Formats: sequence, structure tokens, C-alpha cells
Amino acid sequence: MISSSKMIGFVPTKDGNRARKFYENVLGLRCINQDNFAVVFDANGIMLRVTIVPEFTPTQFTVLGWEVSDIQSVVTSLSAKEVTFEKYKGMTQDSLGIWTAPSGAKVAWFKDPDGNVLSVSQHS
Repeated sequence: MISSSKMIGFVPTKDGNRARKFYENVLGLRCINQDNFAVVFDANGIMLRVTIVPEFTPTQFTVLGWEVSDIQSVVTSLSAKEVTFEKYKGMTQDSLGIWTAPSGAKVAWFKDPDGNVLSVSQHS
């Protein structure tokens, strides 16, 4: 059934070429196909389809995230590539934009060129 099937992630974009540059050059994902409908990436064995749409309004919540082993290193590396990490009112985030949850998990949020909220997280 579906529980034993591979998941495919979907994220919208208005500009496939701009999205490809970000996901490929900044995030380091390998592009496996690009056509008039989507830019398709291999995200560590998971297919990510960045679907080209004429219009959409980005949501204010995370649509895609990656679990990393060293969040400070990843945030520092992405910041060096001019990725801006979000700071949210009411959340105590460190100078890099990393929030530590009561469980000890650490999360940092950033946006892709279309305004989709993405995250990196480190779990205990």
C-alpha cells in the first residue's frame, strides 16, 4: 500500500529557471529533469518536483524541510550563499536564526525565491 511507497515532494514556483538555480546551486540538489511543467530534483533519494504554476500565494508555514546532523554548520554554509534565515516574533532564536524547541530539537527557517518557507532541523 502507500506506506511502503516512496514519497514525492511538491513545491510551487512561478519561474522554473530561477527555482532551478536556487535548489541546484544554493541547496545542492541534483536536477534530474526540467520541462515546461516542473523542475525535478533528487533530494537524497526522494523526488522533489518544483512545479511551475502561473500564480500562487506562498503559505506562512514550512512546506519543505531537511533534517541535518549539524544545524549550525548548515545555516552558516547557506548564509554564506546569501540565504537569509527568518526571525519570528515570540520565538527565541540565536544570532544565526536557530530556534531550540522545548524537546531540544533545533530549527531554522528560510525562503526559496518564490517565498516558500523551507527549514533545516536537528533532532536529538
